[in-house]
Amino acid sequence: MHVVYCVMSVRVSVLIGLLSATALVHPAYAADPRTLQIFVSKDKQSLAVYDGAEIVATSKISSGKDGHTTPSGIFSVIEKQKYHESNIYSNAPMPFMQRLTWSGIALHESNSVPRYPASHGCVRMPGDFAKSLYKMTEMGVPVIITGSELTPEPIDHPTLFRPDRPEPAPLLSDVELRPAIGYAKTQVQVAMNETTVALPIPLIQAPAPAAETSPISMLITRRTQRENVTDIQTLLNQLGFAAGEPDGLAGPATVQAINAFKALRPKEFARDKGFITDALIREVYAAAGKGEPPNGVIMVRQDFKPLFEAPVTITDPGLALGTHFFSLHAVDEAAGTADWLGVTLENNLSREAMKRLGITNQESSIISGRPIATALSRISISEDVRHRIDALISPGSTLTISDMGLGPETTEGTEFITITRES
Repeated sequence: MHVVYCVMSVRVSVLIGLLSATALVHPAYAADPRTLQIFVSKDKQSLAVYDGAEIVATSKISSGKDGHTTPSGIFSVIEKQKYHESNIYSNAPMPFMQRLTWSGIALHESNSVPRYPASHGCVRMPGDFAKSLYKMTEMGVPVIITGSELTPEPIDHPTLFRPDRPEPAPLLSDVELRPAIGYAKTQVQVAMNETTVALPIPLIQAPAPAAETSPISMLITRRTQRENVTDIQTLLNQLGFAAGEPDGLAGPATVQAINAFKALRPKEFARDKGFITDALIREVYAAAGKGEPPNGVIMVRQDFKPLFEAPVTITDPGLALGTHFFSLHAVDEAAGTADWLGVTLENNLSREAMKRLGITNQESSIISGRPIATALSRISISEDVRHRIDALISPGSTLTISDMGLGPETTEGTEFITITRES
């Protein structure tokens, strides 16, 4: 046993304890549990709880061993149980379980935390710390798992959202806010180590917004075929072609509408051998008077439910955005300011992913300069969408920027989950 010092913020006193490589703070000391963030370092085999940029608790951990590696990425607590038994590993006890994925990754208490990888994928914690952390957190608290240790740092950038409470007004007609996609909750036994997008996925009706004080989670990523098909359906319907329900599915009605649209423009599509191509998207947008089609999308969730999604524009699309995570610590509505913190995660894209996403360079945006500011500067969001989001943000709101988009771990009952690939 040895003494470990944990430096608290000015509103709490210094806690000194003989806690076997673990430093704890009573959960009552956290001013607002919505603003907590949990960072897990696999190379240090450690966990740190941050309130803003300050550490309020630390602990040793044991992550997944070879063959059962704990996935790296951006997660949040999606379920809490004081006592849980594994449905994968012979009903093994998992006290004070805080679930991160429906595929079986969680934080939980264990009587075996040797400070080296020893679990079947979960993050093991000592008993006293697991109990204290369970009391400290609320559903939705972000959990960032990385190979190397990360520290959230304050960031101020014009692309980030700020408080705004305008009177409700109709959105401009050229800004399409669509219901966000829905998923069926499924449980699989192994967490994915590389995200892929299963296409197409049907849309669902957007639920009514939750309480204003509930944090929102946002994902900015590249558009996929699903968004393109949905927009084609929406615009073709507006142009008088019966493309069916805008659901992202290229069904018989959509196929017939696209063929009818192309038949009226034989010169434009004479050399276009594909079906849903960049040329088709450009021509449909032009015919509908919508200008250049967007290449990005922002998706918004609240209380684990989709709210809406809207187009954004990403400049220099051949350059990788990288993977970045932001959390909102505090807002001052009177001053119109917001205190954001951010981190950049290592995320190496496979050759197949780069080809699919049209990325020719991922190194310069991730390694050189200030990658987090560079990524923010490349994203353009319409004022209508920005005002809509400004009116929703509150302490604890989060934003993820990632090239990879939605992966299979993002399902019903989760916030946006991003699995990263480390070298």
